[in-house]
Amino acid sequence: MTNVAKDKLIVALDVDSADRALHIFASLQHFVGIFKIGSQLFTAAGPEIVRQIVARGGRVFLDLKFHDIPNTVAAAGVEAARLGVSIFNVHASGGVEMMKRTAEAVAEIAERERLVKPKVIGVTLLTSLDQANLKQLGINDEPPAVVARLARLAANCGFDGVVASPREIGIIRETIAKRNFLIVTPGIRSSAEVTQDQRRTLTAAEAIRAGADYLVVGRPIINAEDPLGAARKIVEEIDAAIREGHEPTSDHRN
Repeated sequence: MTNVAKDKLIVALDVDSADRALHIFASLQHFVGIFKIGSQLFTAAGPEIVRQIVARGGRVFLDLKFHDIPNTVAAAGVEAARLGVSIFNVHASGGVEMMKRTAEAVAEIAERERLVKPKVIGVTLLTSLDQANLKQLGINDEPPAVVARLARLAANCGFDGVVASPREIGIIRETIAKRNFLIVTPGIRSSAEVTQDQRRTLTAAEAIRAGADYLVVGRPIINAEDPLGAARKIVEEIDAAIREGHEPTSDHRN
């Protein structure tokens, strides 16, 4: 197992209390690269849970999927940078002005206050949505076309990467010329697991082979009888895929 493989694993702390989140963090800290704090935990515990994990040496992906008017999202991005997160995300469907102003505001505050600039990534299409769901929303394009269009917009607005389903990694790599454009991939499952509420999924090894930079894994680790063992197994899968020669092209560690 290598540090490169470990650093690619993001564990989703999708729990309802700071105590449980900190317990999981403490047990996995030395075997996982980043910890994701999403809407459930952030609503339950507030920004203090981010501060506590960062203070303990953890790296945080703040997964709040900001989607609002440009001023509001840019201001939220500034506060995310001040919290010390390594990554945060914004819905790319919020539009060009929103994304540009957020990227600019985060870069400016990081320089002015001498902060480590977080990676700002765009949410393309939720992994729970398939073609039928898109049609219900009045979108007739297939998921890969929607993802590619939003990824291109995010790249042009100065974002560092996108969140996208494992099955859209290939089309993003074909669409975006930037070598250091991040792809953060949820919807990762063990080969034996039946998918739950994410429909466009792959295993960890398959996602790395496809070109993902970071893999987000939640329930298969935090709900396992042996979370540490589950995390180790996924890191081993990542490591094996890297050794096969499928490592993404650049190092994106903050």
